[in-house]
Amino acid sequence: MSNGSAFLEVPLTRMRTRSLRLGLAALGAASLVATMADENRQTAGLAARLEALDLGFVVQSVSPSKVPGLFEVATEGGVLYVTEDAKYLVAGNLYEVREDGLVNLTEERRASERRAMFASIDTSELITFTPDGGARASVMVFTDTDCGYCRQLHAQMGNYHANGIEVRYLAYPRGGVGSPTYDKMVSAWCSDDARGALTALKRGEGIPETYCENHPVSEQFELGQLVGITGTPAILLSNGRLLPGYVPPDDLAALLGL
Repeated sequence: MSNGSAFLEVPLTRMRTRSLRLGLAALGAASLVATMADENRQTAGLAARLEALDLGFVVQSVSPSKVPGLFEVATEGGVLYVTEDAKYLVAGNLYEVREDGLVNLTEERRASERRAMFASIDTSELITFTPDGGARASVMVFTDTDCGYCRQLHAQMGNYHANGIEVRYLAYPRGGVGSPTYDKMVSAWCSDDARGALTALKRGEGIPETYCENHPVSEQFELGQLVGITGTPAILLSNGRLLPGYVPPDDLAALLGL
């Protein structure tokens, strides 16, 4: 009997240990689910309070930031930070102090959003200039046909191509929708020869006035505003980094690791 009892004791002990582990795992999972539910209720409640205050912006999402008690609020105009009670709001960059220096957490968020945007844009709606030998890297450029530095960039297209850089243009008429520049850019995007029309405008030449219902100029302008474009040219890299202003061909190639 003693041998039989010993035989039963080992598997029973193992069963108890396994049951304990399963119980702890279930408890941990339940705790995680409860924490996530509390967090979701918290962020949803904060979003509702901000909307009720009618502060002049649309709340797209609310999520905890890396700072305890401070929440990240994504709006159509950029990222804001707000306390849990919605009494204090911070507009600006949030930095984390690390051993290797300061890290701009807000810019990391923006770059993540831009990467997603870069990957999701329908390239057929862009006016693209590709090197004859094929592209080693591609950049998106928000452009205005009446912008001096935009014209300088375009005039050096051959140099960008010599470095293997493909330039994909998005429309960003600085005067806004309905401005004279906007109308000219619509004509370029609707032209049967969009590259030729855009090049002519950047040379200061006129092009035939054209209109098409499915042009993307207004949508691209709004997109530029969403990602924080304030001037042209604005160069967007595939990693989400935004370069405001003109960048010479060799300098851009160096930034792209070419």
